Amino acid sequence: MELKFDEKGLIPVIVQDHYTKEVLTLAYMNAETLALTIAEKRTVFWSRSRQEIWRKGETSGNTQQVVSITADCDGDALVVEVIKKGPACHTGAESCFFNSVYLSDEVRQFSWQGLYELIRGRKTQPKEGSYTTYLFEKGIEKILKKVGEESTEVIIAGAKKDKEETIYEIADLAYHVLVLMVELGISVEDITREEEKRHVIDHKVKQERMQ
Repeated sequence: MELKFDEKGLIPVIVQDHYTKEVLTLAYMNAETLALTIAEKRTVFWSRSRQEIWRKGETSGNTQQVVSITADCDGDALVVEVIKKGPACHTGAESCFFNSVYLSDEVRQFSWQGLYELIRGRKTQPKEGSYTTYLFEKGIEKILKKVGEESTEVIIAGAKKDKEETIYEIADLAYHVLVLMVELGISVEDITREEEKRHVIDHKVKQERMQ
């Protein structure tokens, strides 16, 4: 489709993490930097303050590998999904959007990445009375035991064909699996990358590899 650049020849670009879908930053491109982004497969912006081409991570090393570029219905804004290497914000934050302006009391916000970060925080900054901190203090054997117990609970609930109980038990299992991931240094992105590779692996070959 034909893109619509503004009177200054710019188009706003929302940069989004490919794995977590978190919005990382809002920047601008012109026709030249968009072409460079596609050619180099990394984000290249136009700096409005410096009036020059800005290759993300050129000095900091925090580059962004481009996965996809999508235009909105009017063709006057872009969403660029990236795999980031390092923080997206010049402050060192993972995303430029970290200043809360409003948070609804009625809608509980949830994300797997958010839960993962919360769990990791209980490991790096132990909190007295926290069950998660307790699991980390007990160590890998306790964590693995809980993953096994919760897996069994899921099987029992599923065997009964009890939908609500199965949902409840799967949620418990997912939480304990995340605890295990944090303990072993496995990120949500690691799991996402593995899932993305699965569609190009023949099922039989994968079974043989696992055996």
